[in-house]
Amino acid sequence: MTYNGHVEKGMVVLDEPAALAEGTRVRIEVLPAADTAEPKRIPSLAERLAPIIGKAKSLPEDAAENHDHYLYGAPKR
Repeated sequence: MTYNGHVEKGMVVLDEPAALAEGTRVRIEVLPAADTAEPKRIPSLAERLAPIIGKAKSLPEDAAENHDHYLYGAPKR
C-alpha cells in the first residue's frame, strides 16, 4: 500500500486517513518537490572521455589486444 502525506512540525502527516494498527512498521520515501526541474543528466562514458579519445598516436595495430605485452613484457596473444 502507498499513502501520500507531508511533514508538518517535524511529523509525517498522511493526506488521507488510514486504518493502520498501532505499531505498524512503515517506510518513508522522500520525494522531490513538485516544482523541481528534471534530474541532471549524467554524461555517457564516451562524453566524459571525449577530451582524451584519439590522443594516442603511433601505437602498434595490436596495442589493444596485446597491451600487457607492450606495458609489462608479457607474451603476445
